[in-house]
Amino acid sequence: MTTPPGAVRSDLEQVFRRDYPRVLAVAARVLGSRDDADDVAQEVFLAFGRSAVPAGEAPGWLAVAAAHTALNHLRSGRRRAAREKAVADGVGRRDPAPDVAEAVVTRDERRRVRAALARLPRKQAVALVLRHSGLSYADVAAALDLSPGSVGTTVRRAESALRKELSNHAFTD
Repeated sequence: MTTPPGAVRSDLEQVFRRDYPRVLAVAARVLGSRDDADDVAQEVFLAFGRSAVPAGEAPGWLAVAAAHTALNHLRSGRRRAAREKAVADGVGRRDPAPDVAEAVVTRDERRRVRAALARLPRKQAVALVLRHSGLSYADVAAALDLSPGSVGTTVRRAESALRKELSNHAFTD
């Protein structure tokens, strides 16, 4: 069920203000770019605005939608070339000092991890992204319609599958 054309949910602003930081964080974790994460967050909130998702279920729905939408962007490769070129050229850097991840992990390693993540089964990839974005086991379980006890197993399997993907594609990515 969706909201009638042209109608705006009365709770959209409240949900947006409450949940935008988490949606942005989930998308940024997948994409590695705040600008691209902003685009994903806009798409997610536009979809939420047209949906009939109850406001109480919004946090889980939005987190999953952010992960799915970000993974779709990652899998499709849209804007990947532009992002890599911008990073290589140093364009769009807001902070002239590199962050810890920049100092520790090379650009190529991050690209390989994102490519491997995109090859995982969707449920595993989403569970991994949500859990590593700070959602609790209960939140991940609710968002993915899993039992709380199975979240740990799903995340561990996803981590194992991610390591295997990274190993299998060590020299081909």
